[in-house]
Amino acid sequence: MLANVRSCALKGIDGFEVVTEVDISAGMPTFSVVGLPDAEVKESKDRVTAAIRNSGFDFPLKRITVNLSPAELRKSGTQFDLPIAAGILAASGALSDAAADKLKHLLLLGELALDGTLRPCAGVLPMLISVKNGQTTAVIPPENMLEGRACGARFITPRTLRDLVNWLENKLPDEAVQIPFLPQEPEEVPTLPDFADVKGQAVAKRALEIAAAGGHNVLMIGLPGTGKSMLAKRFPGILPPLSEEEALEITKIYSVCNLIGKTAKRLTQRPFRDPHHTISDVALIGGGSTPKPGEVSLAHNGVLFLDEFAEFSRTTLEVLRQPLENGQVTISRAKETVTYPARFTLIAAMNPCPCGNLGNPHKACTCSPVQISRYKSKISGPLLDRIDLTVNLNPVAYSDWNKPAEGDSSAQIRARVIAARQRQQARFQGTPTTANAFMTQKQIKQFCQLPAGADAILEAAMRKFGLSARSLDKVLKTARTIADLEGKENIENAHLIEVLQYRPLDRKGVPDL
Repeated sequence: MLANVRSCALKGIDGFEVVTEVDISAGMPTFSVVGLPDAEVKESKDRVTAAIRNSGFDFPLKRITVNLSPAELRKSGTQFDLPIAAGILAASGALSDAAADKLKHLLLLGELALDGTLRPCAGVLPMLISVKNGQTTAVIPPENMLEGRACGARFITPRTLRDLVNWLENKLPDEAVQIPFLPQEPEEVPTLPDFADVKGQAVAKRALEIAAAGGHNVLMIGLPGTGKSMLAKRFPGILPPLSEEEALEITKIYSVCNLIGKTAKRLTQRPFRDPHHTISDVALIGGGSTPKPGEVSLAHNGVLFLDEFAEFSRTTLEVLRQPLENGQVTISRAKETVTYPARFTLIAAMNPCPCGNLGNPHKACTCSPVQISRYKSKISGPLLDRIDLTVNLNPVAYSDWNKPAEGDSSAQIRARVIAARQRQQARFQGTPTTANAFMTQKQIKQFCQLPAGADAILEAAMRKFGLSARSLDKVLKTARTIADLEGKENIENAHLIEVLQYRPLDRKGVPDL
């Protein structure tokens, strides 16, 4: 007999429907799965066999063929355990005709334990979003219940394979396979360190405020202990809140990576990712034999903090070019190509040399010229060209360190950032652009009109500092953000001059203090 059961698979962070076709025929007892399954799907045969038997059903000793259609797309994940098991029960006649007919209208997702218990699987949220409609009821594990609620899908959550069969046979009421709705408690907002605690470094704080207001990338260079990491950890506290669309997109990425957990809910805080400098390029950008999102995608709509920037390998840093330019990552393999979103704000921090004392008036640098040159060469010119703001942090004087903290708090800075972002939302309404840093060439020409005298300033800067065309675009985008922070309708010459103060690498060519 033949049975068809609907399920889902993932391509990137989007789901697509898969029909699990199960055929049972006379012949030598075999169990094969076709349709481009990966190792996780192939291993489902042993889990399904044990789950069916331990649930009290007879496993058919016949020729079993499972086809995952469409066969030309690769299938990965453990969510096919449940549809394969249900298909075998339907094709073997273990289900009544009414139950088999009821099964045709369901979408099944879930991993099976050897005793038939449903276990959570990755990517439930994007899979349900891709097939959500009023006529479809999904069957998902209880631990994935909040992902189902996050997308508003209709679903049931049986705890075991036996519970699902009993419900199909009308031996269990609907209430027995549904988790009662419990209002979600307000999410506890994490307590972030405050900018008011930072002593000195007014220039760096101003640069980070501009970065938060416009989505710009920042590189901080300074001696050890000048506060680079401290400032970066306070940066999330001044970012604007997520929109509904941004929150859903981030939650989809974390669902694909199985990072949501049993208490899953739609993520409402911007992610802050700070990988160690020993990370591989695959872990940073994403990939693998079965492509998965990397740190740049996990930082989507949030912050990617790279401390000890020059200690990352050069090949690892070079893979950042595409996401910094396009806001997405495309990973190509022999049989498939997937694209992951990666629109993040890069906050990088580095020392001026390997020992960290280059330019220190109190400690001599112990690095040779060759070591310093090799250290700086890890950061290529094209990568630096994609960084909007560069800040040199000077050591904090004792008089600044010893006096009470002063300056605006994170809440005050965040209020200005939100006001600037609201101006940008009104400006870019109806377009994919969400912040000034992501403006297209057409939008730059439309919204970055230069004041009188600006041509002379930019021409002199381009000639003296060696600015590229991309650098000039970034100068205009950043100046537009400064104007938004000040509530100005147009860019002024003072805004351009301030931006040029944040591009010391263009003036000197190397990250010196």
